[in-house]
Amino acid sequence: MQNNNKFINDLSKMASGAVGSLMDIKQEIEEMISSQLEKLLQKMDLVTKEEFNTTQVMLTKSRIEQEDLKKRIDALELRINSITGGK
Repeated sequence: MQNNNKFINDLSKMASGAVGSLMDIKQEIEEMISSQLEKLLQKMDLVTKEEFNTTQVMLTKSRIEQEDLKKRIDALELRINSITGGK
C-alpha cells in the first residue's frame, strides 16, 4: 500500500512539473510569435490608425471643397451662357 501511495505521489509530481514546463514553453512560443509578427508588420510599412484617420478627415474636407467648387463653376457657366446667349 505504501508503495502505491509513493508511486502515485511521484507520478503526480512529475505530471505537475510537466504541466508547468509546458506552460513555460507555451509562453515562450507566444512571445516569439508576437516578436516575429511585430517585425513583419514593421517591414510592411503600414500606416498607423492616427495617420489613416487624419488622411480620411483631409479627404472628406477635400471632397466637400470640390463639390462646392463644382457648384460655383456650374453657376458661373449658367451666368455666362445666359449673358452670351449660349454661344
